[in-house]
Amino acid sequence: QLQASGGGSVQAGGSLRLSCAASGFTLDDNALGWFRQVPGKEREEVGCIDKYGTKKYKDFVKGRFAISRDNAKNTVSLQMNSLKPEDTAVYYCRASGALGVYWGQGTLVTVSS
Repeated sequence: QLQASGGGSVQAGGSLRLSCAASGFTLDDNALGWFRQVPGKEREEVGCIDKYGTKKYKDFVKGRFAISRDNAKNTVSLQMNSLKPEDTAVYYCRASGALGVYWGQGTLVTVSS
């Protein structure tokens, strides 16, 4: 399973760091991604990192968010800087690989103006 942490409330322009820790399996061979969802809308991808370390981001977070993985600690993180009120959402991590797709439980990020 994936256990997410690090959500909270912050003012616009602030920063938060989210982390997901895996248990029961290793993240080494998995593509890892971060998604977010607001009520009434579909879950959307924020960015991803493949098992080789290649990263991709959606345009709305480019230059502000950064994904990293630590295979030794079996974790994936999302550093969020210059946060905007429209970044308010529940954030989910996802691991996908040969063993299937795993989702974290979600962590709420609230950005106030």
